[in-house]
Amino acid sequence: MADQRDWLSTEVEVERSMPGVNMTSAVWRRLRRHPGAIAGLILLGLLVAAVGLANFSPYNPEASEMSIKFQPPSLQHWMGTDALGRDLLTRVLYGGRISLTVGLIVVAIALLIGVPVGALSGYYGGWLDVLLMRVTDTFLSLPSFMVLILLGAFLREIKIPLIERNNVLTIGLVIGSLSWMTTARLVRATFLTIKSMDYITAARSMGASDWRLISRHILPNAIGPIVVESTLELAYAIIEESGLSFLGFGIRPPTPSWGNLLSDAQNYFVASPWLAIFPGLMIFLTIISVNYIGDGLRDAFDPYKVLEKVGEY
Repeated sequence: MADQRDWLSTEVEVERSMPGVNMTSAVWRRLRRHPGAIAGLILLGLLVAAVGLANFSPYNPEASEMSIKFQPPSLQHWMGTDALGRDLLTRVLYGGRISLTVGLIVVAIALLIGVPVGALSGYYGGWLDVLLMRVTDTFLSLPSFMVLILLGAFLREIKIPLIERNNVLTIGLVIGSLSWMTTARLVRATFLTIKSMDYITAARSMGASDWRLISRHILPNAIGPIVVESTLELAYAIIEESGLSFLGFGIRPPTPSWGNLLSDAQNYFVASPWLAIFPGLMIFLTIISVNYIGDGLRDAFDPYKVLEKVGEY
């Protein structure tokens, strides 16, 4: 253990001695030595680029053409056509926009709720910690998927500005409302660890306010675990959206999403397996790329898992 601490200290000193090296560049240098994370970044970048170029498809994602229904993959229709003669590749790309957008909304909600709750709980402790963590435990004890179904069915039937049937924001809010608890507990644990360190005690003795300690000293050093958790939340949100849409409580047809594309394909899986294979493949590739990125970020932010050796500069 002593040798490990000595090696880590030497590694940190080497990084600090390099001109122009800061936390961001050090993390990137460690991340790029993680082959899985780089492969995940490339794959996710290609998926996002393909989804972003969906408008250039010559086919309308919602216009049917019954004369070409159930065509297998070909040079004209790379992923075939569905039961209404719609180009499946076009619908998969447009569905990717929906699924990824829902994932980003869920991550934003998890950060907006989970980070403040975890920071306040971990920093102040006492009765505030007990109160916030009991609220968090209450949300964690709920059967999440059943609650998501109930919320999805309820919100899509009421008339509130920006909240309506088939609305991406509605589904994002539904999933995000039950996705912040893990972030809150992680941030709390990180704050409890960091606030007991000597440099925090020194800053407090010099008269630093609570806000300055949280915003300038503790939170920046908790960014690593938060970023890693965000990648996991993104993967979780895509899976949850796909599950809700598959069951008919998420994005509803004719608006495509990866979940409802799988739902539409279940009656034709034997005769037209491509209808399920390609949306499922997109979900799989997105989730595995995000997980590899999260794995690489975890190692890059963790000083005890530095992927470099002293002298390899």
